[in-house]
Amino acid sequence: MAGMKSKSTFLTILVAVMIAVVPRATAQDGSIEFVARATPSGGLEEPVRGFPFYLLSKSFEEIGKEADAEDPKPEMNAFIDKLDSNSYSSELKGWMKKNQFVTLAGEDFIRKLRPADVLDIPEFFSAYMNRNAGDQSADFPKSKVKASDKVKNPTKYAKATADYTETIRRYIEQHPQSVDGIDLNLAEIDPGPKWNALLGRRTPEIHRRALDLAQSKYLVARTESNLQGQGFLRGVPPGNYWISTLDVAADVGDARPRWDVPVTVQPGKTEYVALSNVNSVQPSHTRTTK
Repeated sequence: MAGMKSKSTFLTILVAVMIAVVPRATAQDGSIEFVARATPSGGLEEPVRGFPFYLLSKSFEEIGKEADAEDPKPEMNAFIDKLDSNSYSSELKGWMKKNQFVTLAGEDFIRKLRPADVLDIPEFFSAYMNRNAGDQSADFPKSKVKASDKVKNPTKYAKATADYTETIRRYIEQHPQSVDGIDLNLAEIDPGPKWNALLGRRTPEIHRRALDLAQSKYLVARTESNLQGQGFLRGVPPGNYWISTLDVAADVGDARPRWDVPVTVQPGKTEYVALSNVNSVQPSHTRTTK
C-alpha cells in the first residue's frame, strides 16, 4: 500500500513537472511582425503587397561574401603576364602590377599617373606626346633634338634628349591637366574591358551560389506580406536574424527597395520591424571591380 502511494506521489510530481516545463519551453520562442512600405519619387508611401520575405540567420550581404570567397577571383598578375609582349612593354606591365590596375581609361586611371609614369612608360609617353605636341596654340615645349645627331653626334643627341625629357617632366608638374585625355590614345591597347568581361562571367555564378546558400543553409523561415504590407513570423527561437528579400527589389512605382535588415528575437516576445526606403539597401556582392 505504501509502495502504491509512493508510486502515485511520484507520478503526480512527474506530471506537475511536465506541465510546468512544457509551457516554459514553448514560451522561449518569440515572433516577428513587420510592415513593408515603399515611397516612389513624388508619390505617397504604399504597402509592399504579396512579396516574399525571408528570415535568415546570416545577412544576405555576408552570404554573398561567403559565396564570393568559395569561388576565387581571377588573379590579376596572371592576367597581366598573359598580355601580348609585342603590344605591352615590360614597363607598362610592371606599372599595372604595382598599381593592381589594368584599366587605361577614365578619371581613376588619370589620377594614378605621376610625371615619372608618363616619362618612363613608353605607351604613356607616346600617348602624352600625341595628345600635346601637336597643339600649336599651347606653350608646350618644342624639341631641339635632331634625328641626324643620333648617328653624327650621339653624345649631343643623348644630351638633347635628356634635356628635353627633363623639360617635359617640369612641364607636367606645372601643368598636371596636360595629362588629361591621353587615355584616348590608349584605347586600342586598354586591357580593362577584357578584365571586366572576365570578372563579369563570374558574377552570375556568385549570385546564384549566394541565393542557394540563403535558401538552404541560412533560411529560418519564409512568409509573404499581406495586402497591408504586413508579415508575420511565429515560433522563432531567440537569436539574431535578418529580414531579407534576397537581393530582389520590390517594385513600387519607380522605387526599387531591397531589404537586409537585422532583428533580434527575445524569448517570449514579439519584435516589430518597419521596412521602408530608409532602411533599404543596395546589392553589393554583384559589383565588379576594377
